[in-house]
Amino acid sequence: MELAEANPAWECPQLHSQLREEGHVINHKRVRRLYREQSLTPRRRRRRRPVERVRPALVQPIEPNVCWSMDFMHDTLANGRAFRTFNVIDDFAREVLAIEIDFSISGSRVVRVLEQLCEWHGKPTTIRSDNGPEFRSHVVQAWANANNIIRDFIRPGCPALNAYIERFNGTYRVEVLDAPIQPAAVPPSHRQPAADGLQTSMAGTPVSTFEWQRLRGIDRTKPKPLT
Repeated sequence: MELAEANPAWECPQLHSQLREEGHVINHKRVRRLYREQSLTPRRRRRRRPVERVRPALVQPIEPNVCWSMDFMHDTLANGRAFRTFNVIDDFAREVLAIEIDFSISGSRVVRVLEQLCEWHGKPTTIRSDNGPEFRSHVVQAWANANNIIRDFIRPGCPALNAYIERFNGTYRVEVLDAPIQPAAVPPSHRQPAADGLQTSMAGTPVSTFEWQRLRGIDRTKPKPLT
């Protein structure tokens, strides 16, 4: 019950996986029975069925560093002050490479994060993003040209063309940004270590088939299955 209360968005598979990692010997059927008896099923909002339209499928990279995806997210503290997160993933295994948090993130800050990632993981062939002003800035464009990195901008108003990072953003909002409110006196920059811990636990796990298993070793030589 304590684990379910601390993570209200988790369902049976996630709770069972975490309990097994903590050393508890428990069958998944028992977890499901207790889950139903306590009425822990989260409420889901009904969505209107959108008009069916043809969506181009994203190309699945066959190895790491073929294509990275990046995007910004926004939220506010309890005192109303807005902050941003800059998220970067590798499309090959949907591995979370970076989650940068601050009140303001400029184009120069984006370049600094990307340079650090290139030192750690190597340079990507392509980086996909939307048409935000930070991504369109001269400093980001100059850095990409200097490193022979192709910039792939999606069509305006078509976030589905950047589906890998959008799928991660949805999980990140449910598990982190919509989690219990942190004290307003703690700025986002001081909460960066917490995001780093989440990044480590999610690294190497495909967001589209997220099993909530905290993987210890990351094998970047094998692509993860698409769902």
